[in-house]
Amino acid sequence: MSPTRNANQPSPDHRKTKTAQTAFYFVAFIALGLTTNSLGPTLMALSAHTKTGLEAISLVFVARSFGYLFGSLWCGKLFDFLPGHKVLQVSLLLMAAMLALTPLATVLWLLLAVSVILGATEGALDVGGNTLLLWARSDNAGHYLNALHFFFGVGSLLAPLLVAFSLTQSQDIWLSYWLIAALVLLLSLALPRLPSPLPVNHETAAKPPGEMRLVVLLALVFFFYTGVEVSFGGWIYTYAIAVEAATITSAAYLTSLFWAALTLGRLLAIPFSQRFRPRAILITDLAGSLLCLLLILLSRSTSALWAGTCGLGLFMASVFPTLFVFAEQRMAISGRIASWFIIGASLGCKITPYLIGHYFVRQGPQSLLWISLASLLLALSTLLMALRLPVTQRGEAFSS
Repeated sequence: MSPTRNANQPSPDHRKTKTAQTAFYFVAFIALGLTTNSLGPTLMALSAHTKTGLEAISLVFVARSFGYLFGSLWCGKLFDFLPGHKVLQVSLLLMAAMLALTPLATVLWLLLAVSVILGATEGALDVGGNTLLLWARSDNAGHYLNALHFFFGVGSLLAPLLVAFSLTQSQDIWLSYWLIAALVLLLSLALPRLPSPLPVNHETAAKPPGEMRLVVLLALVFFFYTGVEVSFGGWIYTYAIAVEAATITSAAYLTSLFWAALTLGRLLAIPFSQRFRPRAILITDLAGSLLCLLLILLSRSTSALWAGTCGLGLFMASVFPTLFVFAEQRMAISGRIASWFIIGASLGCKITPYLIGHYFVRQGPQSLLWISLASLLLALSTLLMALRLPVTQRGEAFSS
């Protein structure tokens, strides 16, 4: 006599579906990492294609950022009311088309238009990947979200290597963009085979007092934290040279060390997410990051710079995915709410690096450390404020 399966236990077919969905999101985030981080290494080639200077071609960053914000905001709503994989498939098809067109654009206005649409698809994939994985794996979200962002890091590390391969093979960048476009196209064609995870039902959900405050506070934590991650990774090269702590070559290795530690940290965070509560992980990560910055700031030695940079990457690694898990435990995460978190992170990526650049020139290279320190302190303080808010019932969600 065969044992009876528990009614609450998922069927083998259901488990296979969730496994396939999870694997798809992982590969999609490799593609997202490739797409997002392919722009920097190809900027000079795009400048040559459009016959513009570096100052003019830098508008591509602005165009992508604008599109990213638009895609994050509006597609977040769509995931709540349409099958998630339908929205994702359209986004992936558009992404593949825009990637293929990018190296073919020979005038700046066309490249900027393509970049706006490409940025919108990146925002949609970012919101969709995090939200759909939360819905599919709500029973063990921390484990899978850390893995999801680890795969984004894999794509980010592979992007410059793919560009270098393209330049070696064809003396141009078209091959790298078309290879990424082919991967994205294959993903879009495979997606209809997978059912969409069921979204949170907002039609009957009450809006509890204070939940809007929780969404705003967590969006601010995303803003402060992500601004530091992007700023430190972007400015540590210039900082190391400015304070005469590294040569041009070793400063490049130092930058690579930070991103490698960040990626490795997300891999190491997977088992930790199963043993410790999200609030404990977040407080430990932010406190550890502050200590690493203080080590660099107070010691001012080359060894402290390398040790602090490595430690900062490891401690910061799991903050972003764990914030999603923390939010999911305190309220029902909708596409709309996830989009506000991504928008907060996106604004931090733009404002904090600009502030550091402004004060780096006027006040000196230590501005990188002081502004990063202040931002992480604000992130930790805002998180502690969020911890004091009451926990909402599952199924309740913020809506506007």
